[in-house]
Amino acid sequence: MSEELNGERLRNWRLALGTETDALSQRDQRLDHALGALYDHAGNGASAKGKGSLTGSAPRVAKWLGDIREFFPTNVVQVIQRDAFERLGLKQMLLEPEFLATVEADVHLVADLISLRGAMPEATKETARGVVAKVVRDLMEKLENTTVETLRGALNKRRRISRPRFADIDWPRTITANLRHWQPEHGTVVPEKLVGYGRQAKRANLEDVILCVDQSGSMATSVVYASIFSAVLASIPAIATKLVCFDTAILDLTEDLQDPVEVLFGVQLGGGTDINQALAYCERLLTEPSRTHLVLISDLFEGGNAEEMLARAGAMAASGVNIIVLLALSDDGKPAYDPRHASAFADLGCPVFACTPNEFPDLMAVALQRGDLENWAASRDIALIRSNTAA
Repeated sequence: MSEELNGERLRNWRLALGTETDALSQRDQRLDHALGALYDHAGNGASAKGKGSLTGSAPRVAKWLGDIREFFPTNVVQVIQRDAFERLGLKQMLLEPEFLATVEADVHLVADLISLRGAMPEATKETARGVVAKVVRDLMEKLENTTVETLRGALNKRRRISRPRFADIDWPRTITANLRHWQPEHGTVVPEKLVGYGRQAKRANLEDVILCVDQSGSMATSVVYASIFSAVLASIPAIATKLVCFDTAILDLTEDLQDPVEVLFGVQLGGGTDINQALAYCERLLTEPSRTHLVLISDLFEGGNAEEMLARAGAMAASGVNIIVLLALSDDGKPAYDPRHASAFADLGCPVFACTPNEFPDLMAVALQRGDLENWAASRDIALIRSNTAA
C-alpha cells in the first residue's frame, strides 16, 4: 500500500512539474502533452515561437481537446475551453474580420472551430459558422460533381433501360447510341433509342450506405470530409445514405444531410470511443444486408468491448454487409491507429486502409459494385492492413 501511495505521489509530482515524462505511462503522457500544449506557453497566448494562434506553436485543437474531455469532468473541460479560446487567439480571429480575412481556412480550421464552439460567445458563433460554410462550399464544389458522376456510373453500369423517363435519360450514352441519326441541317441528333438509368421503384432495391464515423479528437478532419461526402451521397436517388457519428454516445445525423454545415455543427468532436456500441446501432438500421455498405471511419482505438466489437462486425459481414474500414478520410498521410484491431478486421475479410478525399469516389464506386477493393487499393499503391491469418 505504501509503495502504491508513493508511486501515485511521484506520478502527480511529475505531472505537476512537467519533467521526466518518459517515466509516465502512455495515458499520462497524453494528459501531460494535452495540458502542456495549452499551458506551457509564456504569457497570454505567447510562446517561444510568437503569439498563440491555430498555426505554428498551437496544438491541433480538436485532438488535444478530445484528450481533455477524456481525462477531466465537464466543469474542468469548460475552464480549459475558455482558456484555449483566450490563449490561442481564437477570439481575435473570430471577432476581427480583417484578421479572419488573412486566415487560410481549411478542414483543420473547421475541425478546430467545431471543437471549440461550446466555449464561443454567442456573438462569435455566426462568424464561425460563416467560416465553416465557406470551407464546406469550396469542398462541395471540388468533390461533388466527380463523386456524383462516378457513383451514378457505377450504379447504372449493370442496368440500362430503353424507355426511360425524361429525368432518367443517360444523355451521353443516348447520344453515342444515336450518332448515325445526326441531322446536319438542324445541328442535332434525333434519338431513335433512348438509354436510361433504371429507376428502382421499390425501397428494397436501393443501395444502403451507412457512414459510421468516429468523432474522437484524432479523427477531426475525417469527420469533416465524411459529413460532406454523406451529403453528396444523400443527393443520389439510388442510394439511401445514413450518417452515424459516435464517441461514447451515438449521434444519428441522417435527417440533417441536406445541410452539411448543420451536420458539422451537430457533431461533438473529442471524447472517448465505443465502436462496439456504434456498430450495434448500425446493426439496427439494416434492412437488406446484401445491399448494405457500411463504411466504418475510425482509428480503431476501442474504449468499449473490443471482443464484442469484432464479433458483431463478423456477424454483420457474414450476413452480407459490405464492411469497409477507413483508418482515416483525410489528406494527412499515414494515420495513427490500433494495429491489433486493424488486423482483426482484416481477418474478417474487411478491407482496412486510409483514404484521401480524392480517392473516396472511386472507392465507393468499386464498393457499390461489390468489386475487389483490395485489388483497387493495390493498383493505387494504397497500403492495406494485412490479415494475421494470411499465408
